[in-house]
Amino acid sequence: MTQRVFVTGGASGLGRAIALRYAREGAKVCIGDINPEQGAGVEQEINNSGGEGYFVECDVRRLTDLEKICADLTEKWGGVDVVVNNAGVASAGSIEDTTMADWEWIIDINVLGVVRGCKAFTPQFKKQGSGTFVNIASMAGLMLAPLMDSYNVSKAGVIALSETLRQELRGDGVHVSCVCPAFFQTNLTHSMRSDIPGIQQNVNKLMKRSTITADQVADDIVRSVKKNDFWVLPHVKERRLWILKRYAPAVFDKLMYEESKRWMKKMGNKAKA
Repeated sequence: MTQRVFVTGGASGLGRAIALRYAREGAKVCIGDINPEQGAGVEQEINNSGGEGYFVECDVRRLTDLEKICADLTEKWGGVDVVVNNAGVASAGSIEDTTMADWEWIIDINVLGVVRGCKAFTPQFKKQGSGTFVNIASMAGLMLAPLMDSYNVSKAGVIALSETLRQELRGDGVHVSCVCPAFFQTNLTHSMRSDIPGIQQNVNKLMKRSTITADQVADDIVRSVKKNDFWVLPHVKERRLWILKRYAPAVFDKLMYEESKRWMKKMGNKAKA
């Protein structure tokens, strides 16, 4: 059966990689994004890759956008199999320096955007008796490094929502996958908000050093959905650190303290870790 997939933030970065990965399997792929020019280009790329592309303008800050897309795809395709809640933004800063406006901005997109995606498509999934939510979180929501306060909280919120829905919807045949990558090459810093001088450049350097690509993360996601895995943790080193945190928290805390001091020094922050 041909897969029917919807990806928010699908016009660039990881969202585009996921859309094209499904397209190579012959899937019908709808991408929702606020950028119509890029969206139209990725729609054509999907068609060229062997899938059936469909772009719709979508702002995850509006529940009505997502509800309309669900109704549209249900009429067009007869349902949806996979919803990838990928759209997200980045921020960096301390609790003192991050403005409340930036807190509200990132929570509205990164957390409530995923909430809206799940809320809009859950009734259709229940009606079908099947469906998968792929919620894009981050290792930031598990590792919780300093000077990333609002971003960490937003991604931890996605993890908490995903774990909750995993149990809440299991009896309805609905599966949930929670994706927690670390640094990899993407365009996340383009919309990044921060008062820390040079933070975008530092994060971009870390992304460029990564041996993991967006295409590899997309491969992991597609494999995990097929296997009904909950956790998708593409980075080996960070995955091991997460296991250490769970089973030897005191050891992890000591390592994190030392790493945090180096990170804060690199960011030019004079506060004590």
